[in-house]
Amino acid sequence: MAWELLFNSDIGLMSLGVIVGVVVIGAVMAKMYASKMDEDAQKSR
Repeated sequence: MAWELLFNSDIGLMSLGVIVGVVVIGAVMAKMYASKMDEDAQKSR
């Protein structure tokens, strides 16, 4: 029933969009921060 509500209703699809958006933004930010930390580590050597 919950999966039906998530994929077949307007509210469910909007919620799914928000969940996916938050996960994507988190992954992009994590990758960006990791690259900045590596860059700073190389500068300090």
